Amino acid sequence: MKGNKEAMFYKKNINNVVVCELCPRFCALAEGKTGFCRARKNIGGKLISLVYGKPCSLAVDPIEKKPLFHFAPGSRTLSVATVGCTLACKHCQNWEISQAKEVIGNDLLPEQLLKEIKQSNAQGFSWTYTEPTAFYEYFYDTANLCKKEKKDFYHVWVSNGFTCEEPIKKAAKLIDAVNIDYKGDDNFYKKVCAASLEPVREAIKIYKKLGVWIEITNLLIPGKNDSEEQIREMCSWIKDLGNMPLHISRFFPHHKMASVPKTDEKTLEKAVKIAEEYLDYVYIGNIRSSSENTYCPNCKNLLIERIGYFVNKIDIKKGKCPYCSNKIPLAGMKWSAFKDFVE
Repeated sequence: MKGNKEAMFYKKNINNVVVCELCPRFCALAEGKTGFCRARKNIGGKLISLVYGKPCSLAVDPIEKKPLFHFAPGSRTLSVATVGCTLACKHCQNWEISQAKEVIGNDLLPEQLLKEIKQSNAQGFSWTYTEPTAFYEYFYDTANLCKKEKKDFYHVWVSNGFTCEEPIKKAAKLIDAVNIDYKGDDNFYKKVCAASLEPVREAIKIYKKLGVWIEITNLLIPGKNDSEEQIREMCSWIKDLGNMPLHISRFFPHHKMASVPKTDEKTLEKAVKIAEEYLDYVYIGNIRSSSENTYCPNCKNLLIERIGYFVNKIDIKKGKCPYCSNKIPLAGMKWSAFKDFVE
């Protein structure tokens, strides 16, 4: 039933209380109570997903908009979201739906969503805009339906990473790539997001161990998470785990941070220079810049040219730089619009 499906990952406690085990909040909900995400509710002693088959946003985007720069470049993706989120970020750009107090959206079950993507000519799904964890069952059933019907679409999560281990392990069997927000240090998470950093780090470790392609996004907010110390700590941690692509994005005033100024270009450029001391692939987001492009970290030649969210050209041969033969990490190339150039 649309908007009313028994949830996964919960246990029953005494007196009809249910404990959600989807995210690290472990909400304990008495009869009639709704979780922090506002997408799951105790109804009759069962945890029910309120947003199943109720997408509030559907759009066809370039995969680069997620942002994913090393996964299926040039492909088109059907972006899907319902209301709800496991965090409460004061700067959320999609707060109208992530923090919505009521369930809104169209009725669209997985079978109907599959028809939508066929008509869109997209190569895959991106579960995005809000937090995919909040509408886990909708993603899970849709991805399994694709698998059952042998429909070869990719599945991407754009996630805050605030997810428990078992849900990640189950989702990872169906997810091809994930972009995770690394928002700042633990103090930032507590003050701005009503959460903590360590569960996000643990989630990234699990995705990495399970072989899911990962890219990281860091939204740089003036005076909140843009100190050199914070940037170095984040980049050092990413490097130690495996040198994943990092997108440093420009902040624009939103939600409860409408009075905070947008990120200065010089601050972004400085952050990129610091990050490049640790990582091979660092990009600037939400602004036109040569830092949208991919350069060979060895010989510095231009390999992928992007204009905004669109790929203009790819100069990679068999996964290597054509100028110095350095290996260039790419994933999901069977869905790429440029696969003939790189295989």
